[in-house]
Amino acid sequence: MNPGLAQLPLIGLLRSASGRFALFFTALFAASATAAAVVLWWNTAGALDRQTDAAIRADATALSERRVDAGPGALVPAIVDRLALDVQNEALYLLLAPDGRVLAGNLEAWPAEANGDAPWIRMPLLRDGLESEARLLRVELGEGYRLLVGRDVAEKLRLRALLSEGLAWAAASSALIAVLGAWLLRRALEDRLAPVYGTAAAISGGDLSRRVPLSDRQDEFDRLGMTMNAMLDRIAQLMEGVRGVSDAIAHDLRTPIARARAKLEESLDSAADEEALRAAVEQGIADLDDIARVFKAVLRIAEVEAGARRAAFAPLDLAPMLADAAELYGAAAEAGEQVLEAALPEALPLVGDRDLLLQAVANLLDNALKFNPPGGRVVLGAHQVGSVVEIWVADDGPGLAPADRARVGERFFRADAARTTPGSGLGLSLVRAVVGLHAGEVVLADSHPGAAPPGLRVTLRLPTSPQPAGMVPGLAAGLPMGLPAA
Repeated sequence: MNPGLAQLPLIGLLRSASGRFALFFTALFAASATAAAVVLWWNTAGALDRQTDAAIRADATALSERRVDAGPGALVPAIVDRLALDVQNEALYLLLAPDGRVLAGNLEAWPAEANGDAPWIRMPLLRDGLESEARLLRVELGEGYRLLVGRDVAEKLRLRALLSEGLAWAAASSALIAVLGAWLLRRALEDRLAPVYGTAAAISGGDLSRRVPLSDRQDEFDRLGMTMNAMLDRIAQLMEGVRGVSDAIAHDLRTPIARARAKLEESLDSAADEEALRAAVEQGIADLDDIARVFKAVLRIAEVEAGARRAAFAPLDLAPMLADAAELYGAAAEAGEQVLEAALPEALPLVGDRDLLLQAVANLLDNALKFNPPGGRVVLGAHQVGSVVEIWVADDGPGLAPADRARVGERFFRADAARTTPGSGLGLSLVRAVVGLHAGEVVLADSHPGAAPPGLRVTLRLPTSPQPAGMVPGLAAGLPMGLPAA
Protein backbone atom coordinates (compact mmCIF):
# COMPACT_ATOMS: atom_id res chain seq x y z
CA MET A 1 0.00 0.00 0.00
CA ASN A 2 1.17 3.52 -0.77
CA PRO A 3 2.39 5.05 2.54
CA GLY A 4 0.53 8.22 1.71
CA LEU A 5 -2.76 6.35 1.48
CA ALA A 6 -2.32 5.02 5.01
CA GLN A 7 -2.49 8.60 6.26
CA LEU A 8 -5.93 9.22 4.76
CA PRO A 9 -8.68 9.30 7.42
CA LEU A 10 -10.79 6.61 5.74
CA ILE A 11 -7.81 4.27 5.25
CA GLY A 12 -6.78 4.80 8.86
CA LEU A 13 -10.35 4.14 9.96
CA LEU A 14 -10.48 0.87 8.04
CA ARG A 15 -7.14 -0.25 9.48
CA SER A 16 -8.50 0.26 12.99
CA ALA A 17 -10.64 -2.48 14.54
CA SER A 18 -12.66 0.11 16.46
CA GLY A 19 -13.10 2.04 13.20
CA ARG A 20 -14.39 -1.05 11.44
CA PHE A 21 -16.81 -1.72 14.29
CA ALA A 22 -17.98 1.88 14.05
CA LEU A 23 -18.46 1.64 10.27
CA PHE A 24 -20.36 -1.60 10.73
CA PHE A 25 -22.58 0.11 13.30
CA THR A 26 -23.18 2.99 10.87
CA ALA A 27 -24.04 0.63 8.01
CA LEU A 28 -26.36 -1.38 10.23
CA PHE A 29 -28.09 1.76 11.48
CA ALA A 30 -28.42 3.11 7.93
CA ALA A 31 -29.88 -0.20 6.73
CA SER A 32 -32.39 -0.15 9.57
CA ALA A 33 -33.39 3.45 8.81
CA THR A 34 -33.75 2.64 5.09
CA ALA A 35 -35.93 -0.37 5.84
CA ALA A 36 -38.10 1.76 8.12
CA ALA A 37 -38.46 4.43 5.39
CA VAL A 38 -39.41 1.84 2.77
CA VAL A 39 -42.05 0.36 5.05
CA LEU A 40 -43.40 3.82 5.88
CA TRP A 41 -43.55 4.78 2.19
CA TRP A 42 -45.27 1.54 1.27
CA ASN A 43 -47.88 2.02 3.97
CA THR A 44 -48.61 5.69 3.15
CA ALA A 45 -47.83 6.92 -0.36
CA GLY A 46 -48.06 3.42 -1.77
CA ALA A 47 -51.34 2.81 0.01
CA LEU A 48 -52.78 6.07 -1.38
CA ASP A 49 -51.83 5.05 -4.94
CA ARG A 50 -53.32 1.60 -4.49
CA GLN A 51 -56.48 3.06 -2.99
CA THR A 52 -56.86 5.50 -5.90
CA ASP A 53 -56.35 2.77 -8.51
CA ALA A 54 -58.84 0.52 -6.73
CA ALA A 55 -61.49 3.28 -6.70
CA ILE A 56 -60.94 4.01 -10.41
CA ARG A 57 -61.08 0.32 -11.32
CA ALA A 58 -64.30 -0.21 -9.34
CA ASP A 59 -65.93 2.85 -10.92
CA ALA A 60 -64.94 1.76 -14.44
CA THR A 61 -66.23 -1.76 -13.83
CA ALA A 62 -69.57 -0.43 -12.63
CA LEU A 63 -69.99 1.79 -15.71
CA SER A 64 -68.99 -1.08 -18.02
CA GLU A 65 -71.64 -3.30 -16.47
CA ARG A 66 -74.24 -0.54 -16.79
CA ARG A 67 -73.43 -0.18 -20.48
CA VAL A 68 -73.90 -3.95 -20.91
CA ASP A 69 -77.24 -3.90 -19.05
CA ALA A 70 -78.82 -0.65 -20.39
CA GLY A 71 -76.78 0.33 -23.47
CA PRO A 72 -74.40 3.21 -24.11
CA GLY A 73 -77.14 5.79 -23.58
CA ALA A 74 -77.46 4.84 -19.92
CA LEU A 75 -73.87 5.90 -19.25
CA VAL A 76 -74.56 9.61 -19.79
CA PRO A 77 -76.93 10.07 -16.79
CA ALA A 78 -74.74 7.79 -14.71
CA ILE A 79 -71.69 9.97 -15.32
CA VAL A 80 -73.72 13.13 -14.70
CA ASP A 81 -74.92 11.74 -11.37
CA ARG A 82 -71.38 10.81 -10.32
CA LEU A 83 -70.09 14.29 -11.12
CA ALA A 84 -72.93 15.85 -9.19
CA LEU A 85 -72.12 13.76 -6.11
CA ASP A 86 -68.34 14.47 -6.29
CA VAL A 87 -68.04 17.08 -3.55
CA GLN A 88 -64.23 16.93 -3.56
CA ASN A 89 -64.14 17.65 -7.31
CA GLU A 90 -61.65 14.82 -7.90
CA ALA A 91 -63.58 12.55 -10.27
CA LEU A 92 -62.70 12.67 -13.97
CA TYR A 93 -64.82 11.20 -16.77
CA LEU A 94 -64.98 11.34 -20.56
CA LEU A 95 -67.37 9.32 -22.75
CA LEU A 96 -66.83 9.44 -26.53
CA ALA A 97 -69.22 8.31 -29.24
CA PRO A 98 -67.95 6.27 -32.20
CA ASP A 99 -67.75 9.46 -34.26
CA GLY A 100 -65.58 11.19 -31.61
CA ARG A 101 -68.30 13.35 -30.07
CA VAL A 102 -68.10 13.98 -26.32
CA LEU A 103 -71.26 12.45 -24.82
CA ALA A 104 -70.51 13.11 -21.11
CA GLY A 105 -67.75 13.97 -18.68
CA ASN A 106 -65.75 16.89 -17.35
CA LEU A 107 -62.72 16.45 -19.63
CA GLU A 108 -62.73 18.73 -22.67
CA ALA A 109 -61.10 16.36 -25.17
CA TRP A 110 -59.62 12.95 -25.55
CA PRO A 111 -55.95 13.26 -24.48
CA ALA A 112 -53.18 12.06 -26.76
CA GLU A 113 -51.70 10.02 -23.85
CA ALA A 114 -54.80 7.80 -23.94
CA ASN A 115 -53.99 6.52 -27.43
CA GLY A 116 -51.17 4.28 -26.29
CA ASP A 117 -51.29 0.58 -25.54
CA ALA A 118 -51.29 0.85 -21.74
CA PRO A 119 -54.74 1.18 -20.19
CA TRP A 120 -53.47 3.21 -17.25
CA ILE A 121 -52.51 6.81 -17.94
CA ARG A 122 -50.82 9.49 -15.84
CA MET A 123 -50.95 12.95 -17.43
CA PRO A 124 -50.76 16.62 -16.49
CA LEU A 125 -54.06 18.39 -16.06
CA LEU A 126 -55.15 22.03 -16.11
CA ARG A 127 -58.31 22.69 -14.05
CA ASP A 128 -59.63 26.10 -13.12
CA GLY A 129 -56.30 27.61 -14.24
CA LEU A 130 -54.32 25.44 -11.87
CA GLU A 131 -51.87 22.72 -12.88
CA SER A 132 -52.66 19.30 -11.55
CA GLU A 133 -52.18 15.64 -12.45
CA ALA A 134 -54.67 13.01 -13.47
CA ARG A 135 -54.67 9.25 -13.03
CA LEU A 136 -56.90 7.70 -15.74
CA LEU A 137 -58.05 4.27 -16.88
CA ARG A 138 -59.08 3.77 -20.51
CA VAL A 139 -62.05 1.42 -21.09
CA GLU A 140 -63.09 0.16 -24.52
CA LEU A 141 -66.87 -0.27 -24.35
CA GLY A 142 -67.35 -1.80 -27.79
CA GLU A 143 -69.14 -0.55 -30.91
CA GLY A 144 -66.65 2.34 -31.00
CA TYR A 145 -67.57 3.80 -27.61
CA ARG A 146 -64.64 4.76 -25.42
CA LEU A 147 -64.52 5.78 -21.77
CA LEU A 148 -61.95 7.44 -19.49
CA VAL A 149 -62.40 7.13 -15.74
CA GLY A 150 -59.94 8.78 -13.39
CA ARG A 151 -59.15 10.95 -10.41
CA ASP A 152 -57.40 14.23 -9.85
CA VAL A 153 -54.42 13.19 -7.68
CA ALA A 154 -52.98 16.66 -6.99
CA GLU A 155 -53.88 16.46 -3.31
CA LYS A 156 -52.29 13.06 -2.99
CA LEU A 157 -49.16 14.34 -4.77
CA ARG A 158 -48.89 17.17 -2.26
CA LEU A 159 -49.22 14.65 0.55
CA ARG A 160 -46.54 12.50 -1.09
CA ALA A 161 -44.22 15.50 -1.41
CA LEU A 162 -44.77 16.30 2.26
CA LEU A 163 -44.03 12.71 3.18
CA SER A 164 -40.90 12.73 1.00
CA GLU A 165 -39.68 15.88 2.69
CA GLY A 166 -40.29 14.33 6.10
CA LEU A 167 -38.41 11.20 5.12
CA ALA A 168 -35.52 13.29 3.80
CA TRP A 169 -35.26 15.13 7.10
CA ALA A 170 -35.53 11.84 8.97
CA ALA A 171 -32.79 10.33 6.78
CA ALA A 172 -30.51 13.31 7.44
CA SER A 173 -31.16 13.04 11.18
CA SER A 174 -30.58 9.30 11.10
CA ALA A 175 -27.29 9.76 9.25
CA LEU A 176 -26.17 12.34 11.80
CA ILE A 177 -27.15 10.06 14.68
CA ALA A 178 -25.41 7.11 12.99
CA VAL A 179 -22.18 9.06 12.54
CA LEU A 180 -22.35 10.37 16.10
CA GLY A 181 -23.09 6.87 17.42
CA ALA A 182 -20.22 5.42 15.41
CA TRP A 183 -17.85 8.05 16.77
CA LEU A 184 -19.03 7.38 20.34
CA LEU A 185 -18.71 3.63 19.80
CA ARG A 186 -15.17 4.02 18.50
CA ARG A 187 -14.22 6.29 21.39
CA ALA A 188 -15.75 3.83 23.89
CA LEU A 189 -13.82 0.90 22.39
CA GLU A 190 -10.57 2.84 22.32
CA ASP A 191 -11.07 4.04 25.90
CA ARG A 192 -11.70 0.49 27.13
CA LEU A 193 -8.69 -0.85 25.22
CA ALA A 194 -6.36 2.00 26.17
CA PRO A 195 -5.31 0.33 29.48
CA VAL A 196 -4.49 -2.85 27.55
CA TYR A 197 -2.38 -0.83 25.08
CA GLY A 198 -0.61 0.95 27.91
CA THR A 199 0.10 -2.25 29.83
CA ALA A 200 1.39 -4.03 26.71
CA ALA A 201 3.62 -1.07 25.88
CA ALA A 202 5.01 -1.01 29.42
CA ILE A 203 5.64 -4.77 29.35
CA SER A 204 7.41 -4.50 26.00
CA GLY A 205 9.51 -1.70 27.51
CA GLY A 206 10.69 -4.02 30.26
CA ASP A 207 8.32 -3.18 33.12
CA LEU A 208 7.05 -6.69 33.94
CA SER A 209 5.24 -5.45 37.05
CA ARG A 210 2.50 -3.65 35.10
CA ARG A 211 -0.96 -5.20 34.98
CA VAL A 212 -4.16 -4.27 33.15
CA PRO A 213 -6.43 -2.22 35.46
CA LEU A 214 -9.91 -3.69 35.86
CA SER A 215 -13.27 -1.98 36.31
CA ASP A 216 -16.32 -3.12 38.27
CA ARG A 217 -18.31 -3.98 35.14
CA GLN A 218 -17.02 -7.56 34.82
CA ASP A 219 -17.64 -7.35 31.07
CA GLU A 220 -15.72 -8.80 28.12
CA PHE A 221 -12.95 -6.21 28.44
CA ASP A 222 -12.50 -7.02 32.13
CA ARG A 223 -12.35 -10.72 31.28
CA LEU A 224 -9.72 -9.93 28.64
CA GLY A 225 -7.80 -7.92 31.24
CA MET A 226 -8.02 -10.73 33.81
CA THR A 227 -6.79 -13.24 31.23
CA MET A 228 -3.89 -10.96 30.28
CA ASN A 229 -3.02 -10.41 33.95
CA ALA A 230 -3.05 -14.17 34.57
CA MET A 231 -0.82 -14.62 31.53
CA LEU A 232 1.56 -11.91 32.76
CA ASP A 233 1.63 -13.46 36.23
CA ARG A 234 2.50 -16.79 34.64
CA ILE A 235 5.23 -15.18 32.53
CA ALA A 236 6.64 -13.41 35.59
CA GLN A 237 6.57 -16.70 37.49
CA LEU A 238 8.37 -18.48 34.66
CA MET A 239 10.93 -15.68 34.43
CA GLU A 240 11.50 -15.92 38.15
CA GLY A 241 11.86 -19.67 37.77
CA VAL A 242 14.42 -19.20 35.01
CA ARG A 243 16.39 -16.80 37.17
CA GLY A 244 16.12 -19.19 40.09
CA VAL A 245 17.26 -22.15 38.01
CA SER A 246 20.15 -20.14 36.62
CA ASP A 247 21.23 -19.08 40.10
CA ALA A 248 20.82 -22.63 41.42
CA ILE A 249 22.83 -24.11 38.56
CA ALA A 250 25.56 -21.56 39.09
CA HIS A 251 25.59 -22.20 42.84
CA ASP A 252 25.04 -25.97 43.01
CA LEU A 253 27.24 -26.95 40.07
CA ARG A 254 30.11 -24.63 40.84
CA THR A 255 31.21 -26.76 43.78
CA PRO A 256 31.35 -30.16 41.99
CA ILE A 257 33.02 -28.60 38.95
CA ALA A 258 35.59 -26.86 41.13
CA ARG A 259 36.11 -30.10 43.12
CA ALA A 260 36.63 -32.14 39.95
CA ARG A 261 39.09 -29.58 38.61
CA ALA A 262 40.98 -29.44 41.90
CA LYS A 263 41.29 -33.22 42.03
CA LEU A 264 42.59 -33.37 38.48
CA GLU A 265 45.12 -30.61 39.13
CA GLU A 266 46.21 -32.29 42.35
CA SER A 267 46.63 -35.60 40.58
CA LEU A 268 48.80 -33.95 37.93
CA ASP A 269 51.04 -32.42 40.58
CA SER A 270 51.20 -35.14 43.22
CA ALA A 271 50.22 -38.50 41.70
CA ALA A 272 52.82 -41.02 42.86
CA ASP A 273 52.26 -43.45 40.07
CA GLU A 274 50.09 -44.21 37.07
CA GLU A 275 47.53 -46.05 39.24
CA ALA A 276 46.96 -42.99 41.45
CA LEU A 277 46.63 -40.78 38.38
CA ARG A 278 44.10 -43.18 36.84
CA ALA A 279 42.05 -43.21 40.06
CA ALA A 280 41.98 -39.41 40.13
CA VAL A 281 40.91 -39.23 36.49
CA GLU A 282 38.17 -41.81 37.07
CA GLN A 283 36.90 -39.80 40.05
CA GLY A 284 36.88 -36.65 37.93
CA ILE A 285 34.93 -38.44 35.20
CA ALA A 286 32.40 -39.63 37.80
CA ASP A 287 31.99 -36.07 39.08
CA LEU A 288 31.47 -34.79 35.54
CA ASP A 289 28.96 -37.58 34.87
CA ASP A 290 27.00 -36.41 37.91
CA ILE A 291 26.98 -32.90 36.51
CA ALA A 292 25.84 -34.18 33.10
CA ARG A 293 23.00 -36.08 34.80
CA VAL A 294 21.87 -32.87 36.44
CA PHE A 295 21.77 -31.05 33.11
CA LYS A 296 19.97 -34.00 31.53
CA ALA A 297 17.42 -33.91 34.34
CA VAL A 298 16.85 -30.20 33.88
CA LEU A 299 16.37 -30.63 30.13
CA ARG A 300 13.90 -33.46 30.64
CA ILE A 301 11.95 -31.41 33.16
CA ALA A 302 11.66 -28.66 30.54
CA GLU A 303 10.57 -31.23 27.95
CA VAL A 304 7.75 -32.53 30.11
CA GLU A 305 6.63 -29.08 31.24
CA ALA A 306 6.37 -28.07 27.58
CA GLY A 307 3.96 -30.97 26.97
CA ALA A 308 6.22 -32.67 24.43
CA ARG A 309 5.45 -36.13 25.88
CA ARG A 310 1.67 -36.01 25.48
CA ALA A 311 1.99 -37.91 22.20
CA ALA A 312 3.03 -40.97 24.24
CA PHE A 313 -0.25 -41.04 26.19
CA ALA A 314 -2.09 -44.37 25.93
CA PRO A 315 -4.51 -46.44 28.03
CA LEU A 316 -2.63 -48.44 30.67
CA ASP A 317 -3.06 -50.33 33.92
CA LEU A 318 -1.14 -48.71 36.78
CA ALA A 319 -1.46 -51.66 39.17
CA PRO A 320 1.25 -53.89 37.54
CA MET A 321 3.52 -50.88 37.12
CA LEU A 322 3.22 -49.95 40.79
CA ALA A 323 3.77 -53.57 41.80
CA ASP A 324 7.00 -53.64 39.76
CA ALA A 325 8.17 -50.42 41.45
CA ALA A 326 7.40 -51.88 44.88
CA GLU A 327 9.33 -55.06 44.07
CA LEU A 328 12.28 -53.08 42.69
CA TYR A 329 12.59 -50.79 45.72
CA GLY A 330 11.77 -53.56 48.20
CA ALA A 331 15.34 -54.84 47.91
CA ALA A 332 16.70 -51.33 48.55
CA ALA A 333 14.45 -51.05 51.60
CA GLU A 334 15.77 -54.35 53.01
CA ALA A 335 19.34 -53.21 52.45
CA GLY A 336 18.59 -50.10 54.52
CA GLU A 337 16.87 -52.12 57.25
CA GLN A 338 13.52 -50.66 56.29
CA VAL A 339 10.16 -52.13 55.31
CA LEU A 340 8.35 -51.32 52.05
CA GLU A 341 4.66 -52.21 52.03
CA ALA A 342 2.33 -52.05 49.01
CA ALA A 343 -1.46 -51.59 49.18
CA LEU A 344 -2.52 -51.83 45.56
CA PRO A 345 -5.78 -52.78 43.82
CA GLU A 346 -5.98 -55.52 41.19
CA ALA A 347 -6.49 -53.00 38.38
CA LEU A 348 -6.04 -49.26 38.04
CA PRO A 349 -6.89 -48.06 34.50
CA LEU A 350 -5.56 -44.69 33.37
CA VAL A 351 -4.62 -42.80 30.22
CA GLY A 352 -1.06 -41.47 30.41
CA ASP A 353 2.65 -41.98 29.80
CA ARG A 354 3.71 -45.19 31.56
CA ASP A 355 7.45 -44.41 31.65
CA LEU A 356 6.99 -40.95 33.13
CA LEU A 357 4.51 -42.16 35.76
CA LEU A 358 6.87 -44.97 36.73
CA GLN A 359 9.74 -42.51 37.04
CA ALA A 360 7.62 -40.17 39.21
CA VAL A 361 6.68 -43.01 41.56
CA ALA A 362 10.30 -44.20 41.60
CA ASN A 363 11.42 -40.70 42.66
CA LEU A 364 8.90 -40.68 45.50
CA LEU A 365 10.05 -44.10 46.70
CA ASP A 366 13.69 -43.10 46.41
CA ASN A 367 13.12 -39.95 48.49
CA ALA A 368 11.09 -41.86 51.08
CA LEU A 369 13.80 -44.52 51.52
CA LYS A 370 16.52 -41.87 51.56
CA PHE A 371 15.00 -39.93 54.49
CA ASN A 372 13.37 -42.85 56.34
CA PRO A 373 15.20 -43.95 59.50
CA PRO A 374 16.46 -47.53 59.91
CA GLY A 375 13.61 -49.77 60.94
CA GLY A 376 11.10 -47.32 59.45
CA ARG A 377 8.24 -48.19 57.14
CA VAL A 378 7.43 -46.93 53.66
CA VAL A 379 3.96 -47.49 52.19
CA LEU A 380 3.10 -47.39 48.50
CA GLY A 381 -0.68 -47.31 47.95
CA ALA A 382 -3.19 -46.49 45.27
CA HIS A 383 -6.93 -46.50 44.65
CA GLN A 384 -9.51 -44.92 42.37
CA VAL A 385 -12.06 -42.37 43.57
CA GLY A 386 -14.60 -41.64 40.83
CA SER A 387 -12.68 -40.35 37.81
CA VAL A 388 -9.48 -39.71 39.83
CA VAL A 389 -6.65 -42.12 40.60
CA GLU A 390 -4.73 -41.47 43.82
CA ILE A 391 -1.19 -42.80 44.31
CA TRP A 392 0.55 -42.11 47.59
CA VAL A 393 3.92 -42.80 49.21
CA ALA A 394 4.16 -42.40 53.00
CA ASP A 395 7.25 -42.68 55.21
CA ASP A 396 8.29 -42.32 58.86
CA GLY A 397 10.95 -39.69 58.19
CA PRO A 398 11.33 -36.13 59.51
CA GLY A 399 8.68 -34.73 57.15
CA LEU A 400 8.63 -31.21 55.78
CA ALA A 401 7.88 -27.89 57.45
CA PRO A 402 4.98 -25.88 55.94
CA ALA A 403 7.42 -23.29 54.59
CA ASP A 404 9.45 -26.02 52.86
CA ARG A 405 6.32 -27.61 51.40
CA ALA A 406 5.59 -24.36 49.62
CA ARG A 407 8.91 -24.66 47.79
CA VAL A 408 9.28 -28.42 47.46
CA GLY A 409 8.57 -28.41 43.71
CA GLU A 410 11.23 -25.82 42.88
CA ARG A 411 14.25 -27.05 40.99
CA PHE A 412 17.40 -27.48 43.09
CA PHE A 413 15.49 -26.71 46.29
CA ARG A 414 16.56 -28.84 49.23
CA ALA A 415 15.31 -28.53 52.79
CA ASP A 416 17.86 -27.98 55.54
CA ALA A 417 17.51 -31.58 56.70
CA ALA A 418 18.42 -32.81 53.21
CA ARG A 419 21.61 -30.80 52.76
CA THR A 420 23.78 -33.65 54.00
CA THR A 421 22.19 -36.33 51.81
CA PRO A 422 23.15 -37.02 48.18
CA GLY A 423 21.01 -35.43 45.50
CA SER A 424 20.51 -32.30 43.47
CA GLY A 425 16.98 -31.20 44.45
CA LEU A 426 15.40 -32.21 41.14
CA GLY A 427 13.53 -35.33 42.27
CA LEU A 428 10.24 -33.67 43.12
CA SER A 429 10.57 -31.36 40.12
CA LEU A 430 10.12 -34.51 38.04
CA VAL A 431 7.05 -35.46 40.05
CA ARG A 432 5.68 -31.96 39.70
CA ALA A 433 6.16 -31.93 35.92
CA VAL A 434 4.77 -35.43 35.31
CA VAL A 435 1.67 -34.78 37.36
CA GLY A 436 1.20 -31.43 35.64
CA LEU A 437 1.47 -33.10 32.23
CA HIS A 438 -1.34 -35.45 33.31
CA ALA A 439 -3.50 -32.50 34.50
CA GLY A 440 -3.29 -33.67 38.11
CA GLU A 441 -2.08 -32.30 41.43
CA VAL A 442 0.37 -33.19 44.19
CA VAL A 443 -0.80 -33.14 47.83
CA LEU A 444 1.71 -33.03 50.68
CA ALA A 445 0.70 -34.02 54.21
CA ASP A 446 2.08 -35.59 57.39
CA SER A 447 2.05 -39.38 57.51
CA HIS A 448 1.46 -39.30 61.28
CA PRO A 449 -0.13 -35.96 62.24
CA GLY A 450 0.82 -34.88 65.73
CA ALA A 451 3.60 -37.47 66.07
CA ALA A 452 7.34 -36.85 66.17
CA PRO A 453 8.69 -37.31 63.62
CA PRO A 454 5.53 -36.72 61.56
CA GLY A 455 6.76 -38.41 58.38
CA LEU A 456 5.65 -37.32 54.93
CA ARG A 457 2.80 -38.51 52.71
CA VAL A 458 2.94 -37.45 49.05
CA THR A 459 -0.27 -38.11 47.11
CA LEU A 460 -0.55 -37.89 43.33
CA ARG A 461 -4.12 -37.19 42.19
CA LEU A 462 -4.45 -38.02 38.48
CA PRO A 463 -7.61 -37.87 36.33
CA THR A 464 -8.24 -41.16 34.53
CA SER A 465 -8.61 -39.32 31.21
CA PRO A 466 -6.50 -36.15 31.43
CA GLN A 467 -7.38 -33.24 29.17
CA PRO A 468 -4.69 -30.99 27.65
CA ALA A 469 -4.04 -28.12 30.01
CA GLY A 470 -3.25 -24.60 28.93
CA MET A 471 -1.26 -24.07 32.12
CA VAL A 472 0.63 -26.54 34.27
CA PRO A 473 -1.44 -27.14 37.43
CA GLY A 474 -0.07 -26.30 40.85
CA LEU A 475 0.92 -28.27 43.86
CA ALA A 476 -1.74 -28.43 46.53
CA ALA A 477 0.68 -26.53 48.74
CA GLY A 478 0.45 -23.59 46.35
CA LEU A 479 3.21 -24.28 43.82
CA PRO A 480 2.97 -24.35 40.04
CA MET A 481 3.24 -27.94 38.76
CA GLY A 482 6.31 -29.01 36.67
CA LEU A 483 10.78 -33.82 36.01
CA PRO A 484 13.37 -36.35 36.30
CA ALA A 485 15.16 -36.94 39.47
CA ALA A 486 18.86 -36.59 39.72
